[in-house]
Amino acid sequence: MNIASLKEVVSVEEWELRVQLAACYRLVALYGWADLVFTHISARVPGPEHHFLINPYGLMFDEITASSLVKVDAHCNKVIPSPFPVNPAGFVIHSSIHEARPDVGCVLHTHSRAGVAVSAQKAGVLPISQQSTFVLASLAYHDYEGVALRDDEKPRLVADLGRKTFLVLRNHGLLVASKTVPDAFLNMYTFENTCRIQIDALAGGGELVQIDPRILEGLPEVMKTVTAGQGANIAWPAVLRRLDRLDPSYKS
Repeated sequence: MNIASLKEVVSVEEWELRVQLAACYRLVALYGWADLVFTHISARVPGPEHHFLINPYGLMFDEITASSLVKVDAHCNKVIPSPFPVNPAGFVIHSSIHEARPDVGCVLHTHSRAGVAVSAQKAGVLPISQQSTFVLASLAYHDYEGVALRDDEKPRLVADLGRKTFLVLRNHGLLVASKTVPDAFLNMYTFENTCRIQIDALAGGGELVQIDPRILEGLPEVMKTVTAGQGANIAWPAVLRRLDRLDPSYKS
């Protein structure tokens, strides 16, 4: 694909965000969480205009670049011309969260096999792994209402999410609402591994040992210690180096 660069068209801040978001799409593909051209990661563009970036519908996640990302307003109108459409189902979910949660800079949604499997289990996420403790400390659920095409679902979705970070979309998949793109990636990495571990543990057939709920107390402080106070930035530069070794074209 020959897509004109937007590096000299947008602000420095927006370009940096575009590069981060394109990297996140590539990483989702690299780690096996993608669903062909479906699902989305959106990022709020700095400024008062309430614009955000989302994937060009029809591109595989490992094709997405900083310049191919589509910039839209709160009504899904393209702010910068793009030859690509935007998936209306993705817009309903992501726009509702961005509108209701100004603290959220990035929304990452997946249909991974393990995530959908756990979303179909009545008990939801089980406290059976260290990874699960970080998820359970800020977890919400939203019941399935069909493919997310209707605006009337928005208030129910944002009410169910509340102020939480992790959201299980029942019979559908996983979602994280995070402050930054690196935060969203690390949160989904933890969420996805929580679900994979759960499916593997249940498949083993043995009795599961559940974690004492008291351990969930004070998890934000524990996370600060684990990440040396850097949050997602403890891992983000390293995963970008891996991505650069494989294919740095996401930066274009």
